[in-house]
Amino acid sequence: MLKSMSRKTVTYVGYTNNLKNRLLLHNRGKGAKFTRGRKWKLIYKEKINSKKEAISREYYIKRNRTLRNKIKKENK
Repeated sequence: MLKSMSRKTVTYVGYTNNLKNRLLLHNRGKGAKFTRGRKWKLIYKEKINSKKEAISREYYIKRNRTLRNKIKKENK
């Protein structure tokens, strides 16, 4: 999970097989349209063994607002 460095923080959840490169792309304004124009920092990650499981977990975290807010609060 990424958290924006802006005044009004937002979070972004996604999956990748190269975390460093993905974060770099987001901070350069490349990648997902939602991430453009913001600077991001990594606040939470999980290592998942298969792409299918990673997509499932991403979906769960995106839909679970309580979990996202808890992670965001722990990383102020």
